[in-house]
Amino acid sequence: MSAEQQHRDGQAADPGPRSLAQALRERDDASLGALLRSRPDLLHPVPTDVTQLATRAGTRASVLRALEHLDRFALQAAEALAVAPDPASYQELLDLLAGDDGDEEVAGALPATVALLRERALVWGGEDRLRLVRTARELLAPSASHSSPTGLGPSVAEATSGMSPGRIQAILTAAGLPHTHDTVSAVAALSGLFADRERVAELLEGAPEASREVLTRLVWGPPYGQVTAEPAAHLRWLLDRGLLLPTTPGTVVLPREAALSLRGGRAHRVPEPTRPRVAVAAERKPQVVDAAAGGQALAALDTVEELLRSWDEGGPAVLRAGGLSIRDLKRTATVLEVPEPVAAFWVELAYAAGLIASDGGYVEEHHDRHDRPDADAEGYEDEETRDARTRRRSGEAEHYAPTPEYDAWRDLPPAERWAWLLEAWLPGTRAPGLIGGRDGRDRTLSALGPGLDRSPAPEVRRRVLELMAGLEPGQAPDPATLLERLRWERPLRSAGPRREQPEPPRTGVRPAYGGGVAANDPEALRTKLTEWALLEAEMLGVTGRGALATHGRALLGAEGRSEGAGAGTTAAGSARAAVVAALLAPLLPEPLDHVLLQADLTAVAPGPLVRPLAEALGVLADVESKGGATVYRFTPGSVRRALDAGRSATELHAFLDRHSRTPVPQPLTYLIDDVARRHGLLRVGAASSYVRCDDESVLDEILADRRATALRLRRLAPTVVAAQADPRTLIEGLRAMGFAPAAESAEGDVMIARPHAHRTPPRTPPAPVPDGPPAPDATLLTAAVRAVRAGDRAATAPRKETPQAPGGLPRTSPADTLATVQAAAMTGESVWIGHVNAEGAASQRLLAPLRVEGGYVTGYDHTADEVRTYALHRITGVAELADEPDGAEPAR
Repeated sequence: MSAEQQHRDGQAADPGPRSLAQALRERDDASLGALLRSRPDLLHPVPTDVTQLATRAGTRASVLRALEHLDRFALQAAEALAVAPDPASYQELLDLLAGDDGDEEVAGALPATVALLRERALVWGGEDRLRLVRTARELLAPSASHSSPTGLGPSVAEATSGMSPGRIQAILTAAGLPHTHDTVSAVAALSGLFADRERVAELLEGAPEASREVLTRLVWGPPYGQVTAEPAAHLRWLLDRGLLLPTTPGTVVLPREAALSLRGGRAHRVPEPTRPRVAVAAERKPQVVDAAAGGQALAALDTVEELLRSWDEGGPAVLRAGGLSIRDLKRTATVLEVPEPVAAFWVELAYAAGLIASDGGYVEEHHDRHDRPDADAEGYEDEETRDARTRRRSGEAEHYAPTPEYDAWRDLPPAERWAWLLEAWLPGTRAPGLIGGRDGRDRTLSALGPGLDRSPAPEVRRRVLELMAGLEPGQAPDPATLLERLRWERPLRSAGPRREQPEPPRTGVRPAYGGGVAANDPEALRTKLTEWALLEAEMLGVTGRGALATHGRALLGAEGRSEGAGAGTTAAGSARAAVVAALLAPLLPEPLDHVLLQADLTAVAPGPLVRPLAEALGVLADVESKGGATVYRFTPGSVRRALDAGRSATELHAFLDRHSRTPVPQPLTYLIDDVARRHGLLRVGAASSYVRCDDESVLDEILADRRATALRLRRLAPTVVAAQADPRTLIEGLRAMGFAPAAESAEGDVMIARPHAHRTPPRTPPAPVPDGPPAPDATLLTAAVRAVRAGDRAATAPRKETPQAPGGLPRTSPADTLATVQAAAMTGESVWIGHVNAEGAASQRLLAPLRVEGGYVTGYDHTADEVRTYALHRITGVAELADEPDGAEPAR
């Protein structure tokens, strides 16, 4: 037995429910819960009864969201129903999708698709009376301004609604049909002619070749065309026989019935009942994939650390409109030695992880003063936030800088630091690839600036990883087929009704990052989001050589970021982060506590260094190259930098001897001693500024040098020279002349130049912009279904006729109200009450009173499905339930 026969046999012979509300009312609790799970927007707020649920399910916003979450074949089925008669039978729907020749794949997939549309309350009705929700039909059916997404136009009846009876009769005559006595029968006759495949073929046998070419161009849509006031002969032939019908002056349309006959009964050119398969582009050993991903993860950590280290003393200034300037992004890219779009990605990742932020503004700028965590009930602010407010008022520029969370992140093991970053990347809605593009107002989108949130981003990112996880370990997907699969699953993503047009040929997905995308092109955005997800996963080490790594698969676990927790707290504490870190840790090399000193004044770190060694070596030497091994170069400037930081030559020799696995080269020893011997020989202090030196010949040399002219030096004593420049400029000028001056304090002591780390006040990471309401959990679904059922029982319970107050509330005197609820409490019966709460909101409640005392009535409220207490003075009146018909059960 075929699938469609089983589907038909499983349907009842009765015409089915008369409305969507009745259809929902007949569902069981599991089916109602499935509807609320698939369409969570219906839960906010929880509907009071089934009628309100059905009304909300038919609103335009809710239907649009439901259509956006249909796969391509389910959307094709809905589009076919939109152009089918209302109501349509299952067989009519099957014929529209499979065509006259039939299609086994369509017939096999359609029953499950119809069940899906029913579950999501987009279709209701029995087997022979399938009805598309009216709002969905309005969205997907053709109108005077546009065709259906199937490419079909209006029916004959719709296209001839404003046509004169004489013109319709003339069309009948030209088409070879007999004359009728009224317009309705004439339209029906013409519709029957165009719906008959054989009669349409006979009619077209005598058509000019040019007329058939016109129909060929219009048949798959769009079905509209332009004609002049005096159409050509081949167009006149079609107009005379109704194969083209006028809609507006100068515009004609191919009627739906004729188009379906020419299509062979198909509503779509190519039905797509089967999801595309993700092809395998390459296959590698899982161990190779994990090793490559581990190397990328380590490189990602080094890049983020380098970024934060370069901003440790204060980063770039914040633009007035927010974000980084193009110049600052270029400088950051130079420091990280990556292209600018890639640098923008790392900056955005650190921002999403809560590691960098602006040092100005409030902790929560969208809160009012008393809601901020840095202000108490009297408006008290902490010192850092008050300083930031003062800087803003004084016009001092705000800057980006690491947050206090950076210090906590830096102290974690490498695998946990990586998991912290991934916990921010996976659910993030900011799309760094948009940086450099234009927004809807033609403004350039900048890194860390506004306008980068795209709510589909996390769904696309997660779905890409899920599809990769569906392959065997070590298999890398083909990007083009991966993109085609995502297009099949979400064909309407953030777009309007899809138009049926031939797909342009695609040669594959180009791996390019950044460059922006048109603000009003959702299809291009989805394509870019897919490409960016693949590239970002590779840069982060989630994938290796194009395939999903073992620790990448662990990212798809159910554990996620808890509400109200920062990125770091959640990343360090969630079960998912712990699992990911445990899987990644064996792939990362252990930090080393030694380097290899070379005779060419370089040091080679054969792997990552322990933090104290890396920080000390970063002061003593300059990084020359990075990679699997990092090469450091010792220069006079780098050694002087270490001496300025308070290290003596003896301490530097001991440091190198302790951490080098090779003997300390003699040239390096000479370099340190030579720089140390000259370091501090000159002393610079603040008068305007001055230079002091015990060796008079050195001062003579400085005064004789032409390069010192700009410093405007003047000798005050044999060992003291004054300058008009400030101390910093003086020190830089003397160093440019080849000297090694040291700054001194007012007491004459050498000032040690240590970097001062700059931190922002505590900051909350940017919250992702949700793509609609969150998915409800099982507890919320159970409570919502229970509340809807209770409210529906209360709303449908019959009641006796009583006087009513404005709003339909029962109206009785206080004495009658008290007597009725007391009697109901003794007999155990339920009554209708009108209630007005303290805010003045009126409602009707179905109440089963349990006790009446002290001016209050306590009873079981069927509307709320719980025991409640109501003040008698707030009850407007009471109405008894009407007598139930025989066999009916009273409301409980």
